[in-house]
Amino acid sequence: MKLKNKKNFIVILFLIGLIGWGIIDQRREPSKDFITEITIEGLEVGIKQGNLAPDFELETIEGQSLKLSDFKGEKVILNLWATWCPPCRAEMPHMQDFYERYKDEGVTILAVNLTTQERNSKDVTPFVYDEFKLTFPVFLDVDGDIGAMYQAYSIPTTYMIDTQGIIQNKMIGPMSYEMIESMINDMN
Repeated sequence: MKLKNKKNFIVILFLIGLIGWGIIDQRREPSKDFITEITIEGLEVGIKQGNLAPDFELETIEGQSLKLSDFKGEKVILNLWATWCPPCRAEMPHMQDFYERYKDEGVTILAVNLTTQERNSKDVTPFVYDEFKLTFPVFLDVDGDIGAMYQAYSIPTTYMIDTQGIIQNKMIGPMSYEMIESMINDMN
């Protein structure tokens, strides 16, 4: 009988401790590392249309560190791609032509190379400079964080972001010059 009482006492003591820990844990401040929802200026940060685009900082192919927020005030075409992707290759001449035409009118293209998906990361430089002669900023997502954040599961994935940093549209697949122009013109 004494052994059974001792087990019951231990179980009851454990349950009381568990309940006490739950009460104390519930009253603690939420961890700064765990964020379920962010609001800035009354807008939810996310990747849906109408959300404030999540900010990020990456190095460009030239080694310059830039943030998406550095381009606030401009219309941004955020394009996620890889060198081996045939649809990505097909749209690059259209992206470059569009950029050359509109770069002085408050529109920029930020191309994020999904470097973790490349067969060889050394393929990026000749793709950008030699093959397509791209002049817009090309970022290197060497850890895959931005591709994951923007859910670039199929590529190319392109987000149209307005001058306030709000996502206006998302396109999966290659874009023609006319498609890009139409989407940009539809933005505020």
